Formats: sequence, C-alpha cells, structure tokens
Amino acid sequence: MANVGLVDRILRACIGVVLLALPFVMAKPEEASMAFGPYAWVLLAAGVVMLVTAALRFCPLYKLFGVRTCPLSK
Repeated sequence: MANVGLVDRILRACIGVVLLALPFVMAKPEEASMAFGPYAWVLLAAGVVMLVTAALRFCPLYKLFGVRTCPLSK
C-alpha cells in the first residue's frame, strides 16, 4: 500500500535529517542542556514525520488527497 515513490522518499529523508539537525545547529551555547523552545520541538517532530514516511513509503496525507508518487504495482 505504498504511495511514496523513490525520488519522494529520498527528498523526504534529506529534509527530515535537515529538520532534525536544525535545532542543534541553531541552538545557542547556553542552551546546550537540551532546553529547546517550542519551534525547535516542531522542527524535531516534522523531521521525525518526514523520516518515518520515507521509511514506511506511506504518507497519510497522500492517501487522504489521492496522491501517489510511486508506480502502480502489477
């Protein structure tokens, strides 16, 4: 029941890694104790969602809107 194609998976994985890294890269040295603000948590959550959808090859929003980026299996 996959609906995410190869190119889409690669893009999602790359974007997910970037979103996961952003809070750590942009954190100030005094925030090294993992005291992230709300925007950092949103970025982390979005990164996890992107990586999970890439790994599972399934996107619930694609299913909802009828979008499919992978070829149909025969």
